[in-house]
Amino acid sequence: MTTPVEITPPAALPAVPGTRLPKAPGFRRRVRRYGPALAMYGILKLIGFGSFMYLLDSAGDFRKKHPRFGGGAHTWDVLGTWDGWWYQQIALHGYHPQLVPVPGATGMIDLQGNSAAFFPLYPALMRLAMEVTGLGPFGAGLLVSVVASFAAALGVFAVAAWFAGRRAGLAAAGLWAVWPGSGVEWAVYSDSLYVALAAWALYAVLTRRWLTAGVLTFAAGLNRPTAAALIAALALAALLALRRREDGAARPLTAMLVAPLGLLGYLGWVGHRMGDYGGYFKLQSGAWGHEFDYGKQTLDVLTSVPVGHFSYLFALPFADVIGVGVVLLDLALLPLLFRLRPPAVLVVHTVLTLALVLGSQQYFANVSRYLLPAFPLFVPLAVALRRVSLPCQCLVLGIAALASGSYAGYALFELGVP
Repeated sequence: MTTPVEITPPAALPAVPGTRLPKAPGFRRRVRRYGPALAMYGILKLIGFGSFMYLLDSAGDFRKKHPRFGGGAHTWDVLGTWDGWWYQQIALHGYHPQLVPVPGATGMIDLQGNSAAFFPLYPALMRLAMEVTGLGPFGAGLLVSVVASFAAALGVFAVAAWFAGRRAGLAAAGLWAVWPGSGVEWAVYSDSLYVALAAWALYAVLTRRWLTAGVLTFAAGLNRPTAAALIAALALAALLALRRREDGAARPLTAMLVAPLGLLGYLGWVGHRMGDYGGYFKLQSGAWGHEFDYGKQTLDVLTSVPVGHFSYLFALPFADVIGVGVVLLDLALLPLLFRLRPPAVLVVHTVLTLALVLGSQQYFANVSRYLLPAFPLFVPLAVALRRVSLPCQCLVLGIAALASGSYAGYALFELGVP
């Protein structure tokens, strides 16, 4: 049997997992605690974002494309295309849960689209930002995404630091900035918001703040369907707490009951509007080509793309090759995560997220961002990075950030479908 890696937290963090991080009274203490993670993420993200914008402007291909499908008059416009167009329409006009044609899609793929496929929390926050700031839907969407991306960086830092120490937390926050799929973090997409909610919900479970965890998981269920993985992870953690009689019965039970209401409520509302309570899943399958196929398409992609064969729906070679690399990387990191013996809530969330994403038929180019919520997989790499000096760590992550403008930005937005 392989001997697990011993992880000794630094003195500033609790030595025994399961206890809370020291409270930080005062603004200065909080800045010292969280400021480096925010700075690490912000600097790396600016490097990658600048590289992405430079590549877009240099190639100029976006000027030839439809404004909804990766094109626009300016480089910035690309950040509000694809799914971003749908979110802007929902923020402006609300939902229309019935199958409707997708204008301009001829020549790409014969699909129908529907706004109800996009969960409501992110466009609701866009609408709120529009009302408060006076921004249009594009600017409001970017504002929500950027703020949420920093909240997500802090959440990733908190989870990794609780588990593996402060240096590993900083490295994990840096990896969140440069990971494949990170190009959508500063775009009109809901991914940053979901990862922020999921990360802080998991941290709340780790620190036994059950009601906070339940509310955050409820909100995550209003943002993305993969919240099912987070709901299951919280439920298992609550059942284990009840079995061990650690926190009484009321708080874990309340969290377990509240957590699924957001996801179930939205699916029920869509079904009611469509006159079919399985309507959301029929919509995903019929309008968007998304359905759970037990990994059939993923296996097809993994065996066809590496040899240059594209026999499945919507083949996009560059983004798909990156997607294959991301899937293989995540699968390689999974046993390394197990070797560190993480808490059950992190294991269940990560494994179920992988199962939901890899077990579904979808536009495979999207897999890089769909797997962003599996961020506990950052921890093994973060543990390895914390063993090198801080300047060396910054150099490695800086080079990755510069390259991310291509593999996480340009290849997804311009050569694929983000």
